[in-house]
Amino acid sequence: MADEPGDRIVRVACIQMEPKIAAVDDNVAVSIERIKEAAEAGAQLIVLPELCNTGYVFNDRDEAMELAEPVPSGRTCEAWSAISARLGVHVVAGINERDGDDLFNSAVVVGPSGYLATYRKTHLWDKEKLIFKPGNLGFPIVDTAVGKIGTFICYDTWFSESYRLCAVQGADIICLPTNWVPIPGQDPSREAMANILCMASAHTNGVFVAAADRVGEERGQPFIGQSLIVNHTGWPIGGPASYEMEEIIFADCNLDDARRHRVWNDHNRVLHDRRTDIYGETLGANVTPSDY
Repeated sequence: MADEPGDRIVRVACIQMEPKIAAVDDNVAVSIERIKEAAEAGAQLIVLPELCNTGYVFNDRDEAMELAEPVPSGRTCEAWSAISARLGVHVVAGINERDGDDLFNSAVVVGPSGYLATYRKTHLWDKEKLIFKPGNLGFPIVDTAVGKIGTFICYDTWFSESYRLCAVQGADIICLPTNWVPIPGQDPSREAMANILCMASAHTNGVFVAAADRVGEERGQPFIGQSLIVNHTGWPIGGPASYEMEEIIFADCNLDDARRHRVWNDHNRVLHDRRTDIYGETLGANVTPSDY
């Protein structure tokens, strides 16, 4: 069946990998090989896990600082920018960012023209609060040839405001580098709670979600994999990936559907139906919606 006029079919890939703590050169080399593999399979937008250049479980802030890099001038961001330009793809990847004396759990967006944007994790999880500063760049939306990309990281998923603030700024897809850990009380026969949150938030905001998790165990901390790609209706179209294996999942996403199908019927448009006169500024009433 022919595509409707204006359709943008974008092949999205989420790279599920196992970074090794403190092994920056090896981690970046693996990420480059995986990016090449995804691009060879036709991916145009590629997402990698949280802190995938350094690993996650730092002994202390001093170790994190020693491994951190400036953005975009650090070697990791430059390597990702170079491979993106060479292959003509867009990449969203988690990075340990140093800005002067401050550390941020960040994600960079790079594309064929090089570095495009940085997102700094807004909601810090557990001992991250002992190492990183909370993000101070808001929720930037990057308007690219493949669509409008929003980005946030891991624990941000537990805050509906993260999705809403991206959606009202016109995001077509939200890219989510993450390091999901086991949730107490999780039924092993059920999908991960993080998967459920991604699905529900995609549905309630009319956006695609591409979540790239890591696997393995690091300094006693297990990670749960299950990377997935969700369409604008909230249903998985790529993955979930396995709990334990390194792999790449793919999905062909019609990103124009993210805008078309926010109109649910003759009377309801999910973002326009918001009652910001009641919610107040704490839920983004002061954000000017884009044309959705």
